[in-house]
Amino acid sequence: MSSVVFNLMLAIHLKIARARRLVQMLEDDAPLLARRVADLTPEHQRAAKEYATRLATQARAELEKLIQEHSFWNSGEFTPEAAD
Repeated sequence: MSSVVFNLMLAIHLKIARARRLVQMLEDDAPLLARRVADLTPEHQRAAKEYATRLATQARAELEKLIQEHSFWNSGEFTPEAAD
C-alpha cells in the first residue's frame, strides 16, 4: 500500500472515529436536552429540539458517508495508477 493511500485510510479512520463519538454524544444527550430547555418558551424549546435533531441527522449522514468511503478504499475498486 502506498504512503498516500495509507495516509488517506488513516485520515478516514480518524474522521469515522470522530463522527462516531459525535453521534454517540448527541444520542446520549437527547434525554437531557428537555431539562436544559425547560425554562425556555415553547417556541424556543421547539427550535432547540429541532436544531438538535438536525445536527444528529447530519452527523449520522456524515458517518454513513465516511463508512462508505472507507468501504470504497477497502474494496479494491481503487487502483492507484502511476503518474505520467
